[in-house]
Amino acid sequence: MHILRLAGRRLAASIPTLILILVGVFLLLQLAPGDTVDAMMAQMGGGDARTAEDLRRFYGLDLSVTAQLGNYLWRLIRFDLGFSAIYGKPVATVIAERLPATILLMTASLSFAFFFGIVFGVIAARGVNRWPDTLISTLGLIFYATPSFWFGLMAIVVFSIYLQWLPAGGLSDITQVKEGIWLVLDTARHLVLPTLTLGLIFLAIYLRIMRASMLEVLTLDFVRTARAKGLDETRVVVRHVLRNALLPMVTLIGLQAGTMLGGSVVVESVFSLPGLGRLAYESVVQRDLNTLLGIIFVSALLVIAVNFIVDLVYARLDPRIKSEG
Repeated sequence: MHILRLAGRRLAASIPTLILILVGVFLLLQLAPGDTVDAMMAQMGGGDARTAEDLRRFYGLDLSVTAQLGNYLWRLIRFDLGFSAIYGKPVATVIAERLPATILLMTASLSFAFFFGIVFGVIAARGVNRWPDTLISTLGLIFYATPSFWFGLMAIVVFSIYLQWLPAGGLSDITQVKEGIWLVLDTARHLVLPTLTLGLIFLAIYLRIMRASMLEVLTLDFVRTARAKGLDETRVVVRHVLRNALLPMVTLIGLQAGTMLGGSVVVESVFSLPGLGRLAYESVVQRDLNTLLGIIFVSALLVIAVNFIVDLVYARLDPRIKSEG
């Protein structure tokens, strides 16, 4: 219960941050040229000034910035994200249609980067200053230095066009209707390249952090004591070193949740995934203010939720958290 109270306090402390983010983004978007009505008129092929004025009055865009901000915050209190004039449906519905793809991509990329970051970090630390360490560190540097959009395009060229092993984009095969396990396998097949593209940069970060953390923990007194008791090296690493070395990795997940959401904009655009990242890009181009603010709101909630879970996991791994007042 103490862990839940601690995480609850941190969750409550994030609410003012969420409000400041929404207010700041709202005010910044007011400085951008054009609005939703301009985008609608362009899609309709133009229109007279009277029509534009009526549309702005209908959508509340004729009000002052302060009044628009007040209306938006009041809608949020009632869990109303507004209406998307571009898509012709409530913003909540638009986001709900795109959110699963982003969550799938983030979960797959994070799992891939975290798991192999641990594996390669442990291997590099166990073989420090030898060829496994040099090879893994070099590959990590290459992955970190490679832009995600370039890697995505090259992956499409190699694996989709040249080898024809994997699909070039989308979330499923639109030429066939699949259900059950076949739909799951088809979705997983479409997510392979986007997952690698988004996950490799984070894999490079995780393996470096894991390597450094392992090397630090291996020098501590309790590890030398465990070895002095006659425990074999594998048991020392698994039972004593790994749990303590995982603490920086867990912290990093919470810190990089927002970064991964930002990276999904590029990856979803390259692979034509119907996710929040691509929706955010389309909303900016079309000046769909309500949808863009809704995406930012939901993205902020996702980051807060990830950090909440990270707090719980961290407290589980580090018993010292339980003793905090």
